Amino acid sequence: MMNYEDLNTTKYYMINNEASPKIKRFDLEERLIIYSVLITEIVETISNSRAGNHYAGQLIRSGTSPALNYAEAQSGESRKDFIHKLKIVLKELRETSVCLKIISRTNLCPSKESIKQANNETNELISIFVKSIETAQNNMQKTTLRNS
Repeated sequence: MMNYEDLNTTKYYMINNEASPKIKRFDLEERLIIYSVLITEIVETISNSRAGNHYAGQLIRSGTSPALNYAEAQSGESRKDFIHKLKIVLKELRETSVCLKIISRTNLCPSKESIKQANNETNELISIFVKSIETAQNNMQKTTLRNS
């Protein structure tokens, strides 16, 4: 398991007992990759039952897609396309948040601490993307006004 304490600071993180490179606060792609690893580790501990398999499948899809969609957003063909892809990231994070709550309440995952860490990180990432989308939309409107 990784050491996820305080993802907001520059630290070393343990991945398979090896220190990974320092992560800076503004390195959102790396933060999303670490988040995907956390989600993957949680999925691997979910009980092997009908409900467990259903929610594990849902969580692995929604919880790992923000990193992939964010990488795609970086290559947006336009500002509008960039914003659209950020909105997809936000949608997937919200879906992951609900899925984590269901898994927690149904006791499908033995590690309550991992679920708590994932919930906290999900909420922080949602806040970051809400603000990023708002900023990108404001910047797009300013550009449109200047060009009119």
